[in-house]
Amino acid sequence: MSAATLPPTPKSPSVGARRKGPKDLPKLPLSAFTPPNTGTSDKFPLAPSPSSLQPQEVIDAHVIAPRGDLSSWKSQVGQNLGGRVRGVVLSLHGTDPAEAETLVQEIQSSASKFSTPVLAIAVPFVLEDGAPTSPPSYLASASSSKPAIVLTTTFKQSSPKAIKALAWVLTRGFTVNIDVQSDLQQESGWDSLEEVLTKATASSEANGKIILSNILPPPDSLSLPIVKLLTHPLYRSYQAHTASLSLFANLFINYIPPAWGAPTPPTPPPPSHTESEEAKEKAARLESKEVKEWKRRIKMYIGPAVEAFGFQRILFGSSPAAPLTASTPASNADDWFELARESFAELGVEQDAIDAVFAQNAKQVYGSS
Repeated sequence: MSAATLPPTPKSPSVGARRKGPKDLPKLPLSAFTPPNTGTSDKFPLAPSPSSLQPQEVIDAHVIAPRGDLSSWKSQVGQNLGGRVRGVVLSLHGTDPAEAETLVQEIQSSASKFSTPVLAIAVPFVLEDGAPTSPPSYLASASSSKPAIVLTTTFKQSSPKAIKALAWVLTRGFTVNIDVQSDLQQESGWDSLEEVLTKATASSEANGKIILSNILPPPDSLSLPIVKLLTHPLYRSYQAHTASLSLFANLFINYIPPAWGAPTPPTPPPPSHTESEEAKEKAARLESKEVKEWKRRIKMYIGPAVEAFGFQRILFGSSPAAPLTASTPASNADDWFELARESFAELGVEQDAIDAVFAQNAKQVYGSS
């Protein structure tokens, strides 16, 4: 029987079996390089232009007017903000507590005459005084008051009295705006804030809402370049503590003009739909270097805040937090609105996110106070 014939040994790729000529690449259809047709375009929507992404309405959740007079705020409301405002939260922050009761009565009795509806009145409350033994009359009837009565206070450091006072507010279901004036440039400032919040919310009956101011954006120095800010301990601390604060279920943050040692820079009016491309390009060139710098810095702080709190717990307001010093520059409400809106819109968010931050969240928080 003859032996089976073995097949020839294949050539090694390194010896005479090398590929000749270039490799044939797969050919992609032309459709891969063209936009989808009208039948599928809704599945591939283009991101909305930041200039066209406008809130359908605005509730200004932080208007400080110590005498209850909105005339100064109204003088700052220009074409960008004015046509969209549907209500304000009027803060009497800075009012002498002895005069607060009279002012509240005056505002409530004339609320129907205000050209801009007042959603709520934020009345001063001093944490360091501890839990009140005889609350003012407007707090006794706060649940049925129109406009709603909420509280506003300043926090500088944790103390037994401050913890008891805040616990008293929350267990009675009040909404309180806390202007954070502890030193957030130091870890101790953040730790002190978290301590008072943790202890004041320990009771299961602490169902009141907390809104923090001077957190978004936090105090900062414009002299620190953004490139260095990215890796700076202060920014990393902000990211970590923002995440920690978001764990408090009934805690919200105000999105207000920052304490950066300068007023918000003026912004050019948004281009109209009827303007030519040339006019739009000219308007874009007019945007100052300062505005671009502010927007880049603001977006750095919005990112961690949205990641931690979502869009549902951020409220737009136009008045800065109570200044650390009397020399802190004021900001223009209309300029801040446009800067705040553009910064948010340039993150590529959807319409419902803009509507939530600039109106719907404030309705939910203060409408149910």
